[in-house]
Amino acid sequence: MIPISKPCLGEEEIQAIAAVLESGQLAQGRRVVEFEEQFAAFCGVNHAIATSSGTTALWIALLANNIGSGDEVITSPFTFIASAHAILYTGARPVFVDIDAETFNLDPAKIEARITPRTKAILPIHLYGHSCDMDRIMEIAHRHNLVVIEDACQAHGAAINGQKVGSFGTGCFSFYATKNMTAGEGGMITTNDEGVADQARLLRAHGMRKRYYHETLGYNFRMTDLQAAIGLVQLVKLEQFNKQRQANARFLAEGLSSLNGLVLPRVLPGYVHVFHQFTLRIPKKRDVFRDKLLASGVGTEIYYPLSVHKQEIFQQIASEDDLVLAEEASNEVVSLPVHPALSENDLDKIIEVVRSVV
Repeated sequence: MIPISKPCLGEEEIQAIAAVLESGQLAQGRRVVEFEEQFAAFCGVNHAIATSSGTTALWIALLANNIGSGDEVITSPFTFIASAHAILYTGARPVFVDIDAETFNLDPAKIEARITPRTKAILPIHLYGHSCDMDRIMEIAHRHNLVVIEDACQAHGAAINGQKVGSFGTGCFSFYATKNMTAGEGGMITTNDEGVADQARLLRAHGMRKRYYHETLGYNFRMTDLQAAIGLVQLVKLEQFNKQRQANARFLAEGLSSLNGLVLPRVLPGYVHVFHQFTLRIPKKRDVFRDKLLASGVGTEIYYPLSVHKQEIFQQIASEDDLVLAEEASNEVVSLPVHPALSENDLDKIIEVVRSVV
């Protein structure tokens, strides 16, 4: 079976973990600080704050930007549920806006109609490794005096005209095992705002700036040095990982471009797509298509089979009924393997099986 994802870990990560174990400094220490500094430099921002997961990065980023009870945050319904959960954790309410059919990302043209006096932030999600239209989103945010929290958990290294995601507003990244780079688990907040960075550091460690002196209600959302050590090695490899994903995506696109009955991913001009996923649209018989690929040894996944606003937990929270494109995408998308561990034989097999099934 060709798996849909596979962490790329080697001897360098093993040695990095061993060095931390030998040091005796396992909790948040100098490895975490080093990881923060190097990740900030990678994203082109002044500050990076490590957390225990991508979800806690989102939660802390919202709180550090003063999002709380009674506020509304505009976001996408077509994504993993963590972004909407993080909004709820703060006491705020997610307001869902439909997606762009080509990129699967939040459609800027539909944002302003959903802005109310309670709207405090926009939370765009760079889905599958392709950035949202951040120029338009930032322009809307500035005009309405709104905070922007970027969910870049699937988009490490994605960019628009040379500017990396996570540097437009307050960025949030995940280092879960399936991401373009991993630390096993963990998250990162990126920002150029000194005040946001200070609050994020305070909130992730029990509201403690000076040891055992607690200024505010905080959380235990710290990263370990073990995670940071892996992350440091993976960050060095990230550029090559992304290049391999892009090469795999081009190979798949070329091999499948002549087929009718499926829609291939699109990369907009000026955008760097890092292909966390290679996601097709299958307008008819998507589930049959997927079953046949699995039977032929090609792993697939549906990201995501039910839009967030249709999840049971949101039925009493969200009343939006005009999210047609997100609902259509949930019924049509299927992702093929595109990760760096794929061999040429794997890629050839994926194309051969897909062509045969179509």
